[in-house]
Amino acid sequence: MSIISVADVKAHCNITLADDDVLIAAKIDAAEEWIGAFIGTPLAEFDPVPEPIQEAVRQLVAHLYENREATLVGVTMADVSPGLFDLLAPYRAWCF
Repeated sequence: MSIISVADVKAHCNITLADDDVLIAAKIDAAEEWIGAFIGTPLAEFDPVPEPIQEAVRQLVAHLYENREATLVGVTMADVSPGLFDLLAPYRAWCF
């Protein structure tokens, strides 16, 4: 069960058509798995899921949706604050 809905992501991305709903759902699953691995805790263990983590999922899904390839050519990229890593930092389990 995803922590955010397709409708939530579509509102975040300003998507009005249903054409990509299945694709967006798959990207939500991938983003949630990636974030769970990054912070070291499955998102299903949070009850409730903190809003910064939900926002990180939205941002990552939006990125995956807009940039469907592993590389970008001829594009200058800049982080927008607060960025994905900033949102997740307080929840990351560190081990050395």
